[in-house]
Formats: sequence, structure tokens, C-alpha cells
Amino acid sequence: MIIYLADNGSTWSLSEGMPPAKCVNPCITEWEGSLLMIVDCVDAQRVYESREMGTTWTEAIGTLPGIWVNSRSFFWDLSLHVDALITATIEGRKIMLYTQRGNFSGKQRERALYLWVTDNNRSFHVGPVSMDNAGKEELESAQLYSDGSLHLLRRRGNGESSVMSLSRLTEELSTINSVLSTWSQKDVFFSRLSIPTAGLVAVLSDAASDGTWNDEYLRLNATVTPNAKKVKDGLQVTEPDSRVIWSVNSREKNGPYTFENRQFVLVATVAIHQVPSGNIPLLTALLANTNYNHTMGILYTADNKWVTMFDGKNTTTEGSTWEPKKEYKVALMLQGNKGFVYIDGESLGEEETPLTGERQLELAYFCFGACGMQNPPVTVTNVFLYDRPLNPTEMTAIKDRIPVSTRAPEPQVEGMATAEHLAAVPGPVELPSAPAGWTTVGRTANTQHAPAGRLTSAGNEGTAREKGDGGANGDAGSAYGRLLLPLLLLLGLWGFATA
Repeated sequence: MIIYLADNGSTWSLSEGMPPAKCVNPCITEWEGSLLMIVDCVDAQRVYESREMGTTWTEAIGTLPGIWVNSRSFFWDLSLHVDALITATIEGRKIMLYTQRGNFSGKQRERALYLWVTDNNRSFHVGPVSMDNAGKEELESAQLYSDGSLHLLRRRGNGESSVMSLSRLTEELSTINSVLSTWSQKDVFFSRLSIPTAGLVAVLSDAASDGTWNDEYLRLNATVTPNAKKVKDGLQVTEPDSRVIWSVNSREKNGPYTFENRQFVLVATVAIHQVPSGNIPLLTALLANTNYNHTMGILYTADNKWVTMFDGKNTTTEGSTWEPKKEYKVALMLQGNKGFVYIDGESLGEEETPLTGERQLELAYFCFGACGMQNPPVTVTNVFLYDRPLNPTEMTAIKDRIPVSTRAPEPQVEGMATAEHLAAVPGPVELPSAPAGWTTVGRTANTQHAPAGRLTSAGNEGTAREKGDGGANGDAGSAYGRLLLPLLLLLGLWGFATA
């Protein structure tokens, strides 16, 4: 249920719609004239959209790319739901901030609350903002961004007592500012080269070192194994077993993008250095679920032909051949359940991708080079990943305009490795407001642009304790009601005191 001001702020109204059946714990925010709702359902976490103030809700496929909307195993871990979802405008860009609990370090008992930022196109993992300790579990969190400051309200408990704390996220906000600035700089850089930036999620180009090919947009790094040689704007896989694996949708590899399950375009510049002895994979995408694997990609042959690959079905193309050491733009595109392969903007083939029951296939990774077999040397440069189909004009723009590596100095994000003019993201961690004056009645209540709080120096926390069952007993609705009330009271008192 949503409470909002109507009639130019003169009356309060209640929404008429409800979350979908068997879905609980809604987080709601406003985004581009719509309401977005994230809910925990029986087997997954889902995102819904309403353009009618909550009267009706429609599943928003591809929205909030950092949110895991499909269960990764038979059991959906409800502890991975999103908290503290708000909108803000930072560095001139409207973004969403959210937190998520999870065990992303690989240590069985280590759990943390992680902060994420997204502009609904790209997502970035800012880092952990708290750790569970002394047997206290993170029960609830809320964020407030106001007057250039970001604050986090948390409640932790163990069933017998609970602790509430309020902290200013100064370092995290500085990181967010730097990341958003880099995103803007990269957009300007590629736009000047006539490279489409709408829907551009990640780019692999001139930043690579120590077995990692770094994403220009600071998020989706690729793994290089073994013995790849750095070249301008890319890499040359030099050994028979050399390859580049780009895991873009894996919790273990910290890939937050679930849009690739339904649509993506991957474009790369490649050059084959010698004629192989048989049919050799050049670029492969693996889509899979727990029961089925599906591959799509392109191969090259000993007689200089291109071969398309869809689910093990190989088709040799007629009238299109390759030459050693010549550069080609290869592209894989998934649109709905149909896959496409392109060379230099020309389609080589298309095929339906299978749907197995109600479980859609999920993109696992892209692979260049030795993907399951030995490969001759291949050079791969300037790899672009989009979250939408590209039209022929856009494909031509990418084909004819090759990015160069001359870049102005860029701000470095603290805690990140750098490689050749580019801040690169360290490995670990995965996954990912109601408009001003609106209050969301549900799992989290978030308001944007509330009066600024007067806190102590950065990093200091105000803490309040209370006794009780900590919401551990009773049904889910009443439990969340008990958890939510102190958060609302504290935020309300804070806002009132500083008004």
C-alpha cells in the first residue's frame, strides 16, 4: 500500500493495488514518472512497475539491472532482497541507491550489507557498509540523501535485543561521485567517436593487466588465461589454450546484469592470425539453467569460411569468407528468444533459442579464443556490450569508428587498481523512492530530499537500543510492521528537528 499527497498536496490518498500474490517485502521508489517495486516472491526476486500510482502493477523486465530476478538454485535465499532503495541526483545524473545483504566473500559465516548505485543502465558495487557481528543480524536499513550527504539507518538484532544506528556515508559518496563522473567522461569520449552510448553497459579496450581485462565503465572485468599479450585497445591470445572469459551474469564473478537473459548485443573487433586445421570457435556465448546449456557463436574454418553456431547446430555461410590478419567486427545479438550473428554489420544467420518449461535460459558468459578446444592466435580489441538491440546505422558506426587510447586523466576511485589510464574495479561482490513527499508503507519507507540532518563528523554513528523480540515472532506482515515503526519514528524526528 502506498500513501501519497494528491490535489496539489491538500489531501492524502491510498493506493488501490496490492503486490502480486505470494510476494512480500516490497521496496518502492519513483523512477522516470513511474513507481518501481522490488518484491521477494516464492522462487525469485522480481521488479514491477506502475504508472497509475500503484493501482496496477506490471513486471518490469530488464529494469534495475543489478537486481537478481531469477533464483540461482532450487531454493531462493530471501536474505538477498534489496533494502533502502532511494533515488537521488548526483553529479548531474539521476541514480538509484540500494543496499543488499549477502555472503559474497565465500566465507560461510561472513555476511555484510552492501551498497550499490545504478542509473538503470549500469550498476556499480560501492562496497560493504556494515558487517554482521556478535550474533546480531541486519534486520532493516534505510537511506537518506540530502544536501550533498548520504546517510544510512540500520537496525540489527538477535531476537532478544536490537540496535539502531545512523551513520554518514562520506567515503562511499565520494566513490559514487567518482564513478558517476567516470561514466559521464566515457560517454562523452565514445560519443565523439560516433560510438552509440545509449544502452552501452560495458567496454573492454585498452586497460588490461595481471590476467584481467578491465571494463572502461568500472564494473564488468574479464578474466584472461593464460599468456595473453597486451596490444593496443585489446589483447592477443597467443597460446593454443589462451582465452578471454567475460562472466557478466554470475554472482561468483560479481556480474550484476540480468538484462542479458532477454536481450544484448556484444560487438568486438577481431583478427585471426593463421589458418586453423579445423572449425575453431572465435566468439561464444553460453546460456544455461540448471537443466540445459545453449551456445551461440561464430566459428572460422580451414577453408576460410564463417560458421554460425546455435545450440550445437553449425551452419557454414556462403559468400562470406575471412582472411588472415584482417580485422572484422563480429557481433552476437539476443533479442527475446532469437539469436543473431553478424560480421561487419552483415547478418550471417539467426535462430530461435529454446525455452525449457518456465525457466528461461540465463547468460553465463562470453568467451574469446580457446573455449573448449585449442586455438590459433587471435587478437580481440574494443569489445562493446549493450543492453538493447542495435540498428544497422549503429552497427555501421561501431564498424567504422575505432576508439583510440588517448584519454585525459581520470579520477581514481579509492580502493581500485589502475591500469593504463583507467580505474579498475577490484574483484569480490555481487548484485544490486518514492517522490519527494511520498511515503511508502511496506518493507521500507524512503523519502527523498528530506531536511538535512545535523550529524557529527563523517563516520560517526548515533545509536539507540531497544529490548523485545526484535520482530522475530509473529507473521511476516506484523514482524515487518514492528521493524518499520522505529525507522519511521527516527527519520521523522530527525527531519522535524532539522526543519
